[in-house]
Amino acid sequence: MRIAPFFIAALLSLPLASQAATAPMEAALAAYESGDLALAAKRFAALSAQQEPLADFNLAMMHLRAELPKPDLRLAQRLLLRAAAKGLVQAELSLGYFHEQGVAGKPDLGQAVQWYSRAAKHGSSDGQVALATAYYLGRGAPLDMEQAAHWYREAAKGGDVGAQYLLASMYETGLGLPADLRLARYWYDIAARNGDEAAPAKVKDLDKQLAPDATT
Repeated sequence: MRIAPFFIAALLSLPLASQAATAPMEAALAAYESGDLALAAKRFAALSAQQEPLADFNLAMMHLRAELPKPDLRLAQRLLLRAAAKGLVQAELSLGYFHEQGVAGKPDLGQAVQWYSRAAKHGSSDGQVALATAYYLGRGAPLDMEQAAHWYREAAKGGDVGAQYLLASMYETGLGLPADLRLARYWYDIAARNGDEAAPAKVKDLDKQLAPDATT
């Protein structure tokens, strides 16, 4: 079974849910973290039978990561849908990746955007970036720079460095929102402080443009 590399990377950026509320969930997570995948799967499955959304999500991840003897992508999708129906944001985001990459069939960008939108509205920075990018590129959503700027801003406020840089660029060029070099510098500076390698040079460039003698 082969899954698109982007999907794997995206999933691996989502750690197995760690906000365990019960001893059985803690035991299942402990088994996973110790590398005992068979025991972890057994424990997650028992909790999933009780329709525990965190167990549904984690068991789905094990299927998608091929960590089970017989991975089942369709079962993983059903588990994610059930977890998402109970408001688990990680499941909403993962369903976006699932449809975007066509993991169990053909890619469906429209469905992907619907799930990214749900995750974004529920506060997921990754979902906000994915939704913003869909509007920015017109992939699975109408080309809409104002919506792109809105969701990049939400992700930037949540600490996403890439969104901070892109939002700064949009303020610098007036793409999707009124051009504002001071706000552009503000977001470039935040991106720089958060480790973006290109942002420091942009801050220096804008400092020159904003200097009093630059306008005389």
